[in-house]
Amino acid sequence: MAKKASNFRNGAAAKAKPSPKGVATIRTPLTQDPHAVRDTREKVLEVAIGREVRAFRKKLGITVADLAAATDISLGMLSKIENGITSPSLTTLQALSRALGVPVTAFFRRFEEERSAVFVRAGEGLDVERRGTRAGHQYNLLGHIGSNTSGVVVEPYLITLTEDSDVFPTFQHEGMEFLYMLEGEVTYRHGNNLYPMKPGDSLFFDADAPHGPEQLTQLPMRYLSIICYPQSSAG
Repeated sequence: MAKKASNFRNGAAAKAKPSPKGVATIRTPLTQDPHAVRDTREKVLEVAIGREVRAFRKKLGITVADLAAATDISLGMLSKIENGITSPSLTTLQALSRALGVPVTAFFRRFEEERSAVFVRAGEGLDVERRGTRAGHQYNLLGHIGSNTSGVVVEPYLITLTEDSDVFPTFQHEGMEFLYMLEGEVTYRHGNNLYPMKPGDSLFFDADAPHGPEQLTQLPMRYLSIICYPQSSAG
């Protein structure tokens, strides 16, 4: 028997309750504000250096006092450096790099690093072969960014199934996956659960469980599949 997915059901602290219109709302706010803008002062070299010094220090688990003792730099000066108030000399940067075990160039990473973006026009995605290709599933990769600052790789696909497509037993891979139905209907399996999906329906799940189309109800069918996994496991 098909089971319906609970809205935002993940066993975590965040819980959903229906609004008067039946739309789920989150009781516990999510931790990230998608509309927040980073301090524009990050573009200032001193601020960028200070943030890197603080990040490397915290990564080592040492205090400002520990770093001051290791570099012979005063606590006050270190505080000004980490807060981007003063511009450290090359001698000071060299002392910090030795104490923190990183090259001097590492302090300029945030200032120099560019953020990537991929723009794909309609119909210009890259057709790729994945496990379901042999079952007649067409995979259109809509963009890819490899090494990035988030530590996460995201693969967005537009998947098309036609009369020539077959159901595929199961997929199973590392990471999380999000599906959004655009056209057609399908009964999708995740683990032991079956979800009848129509245009506008979505499914978000742990991709380590066996999953895949169980029954192609109405064809042609198109849906977005967004897969994300740790950058360390890419390839």
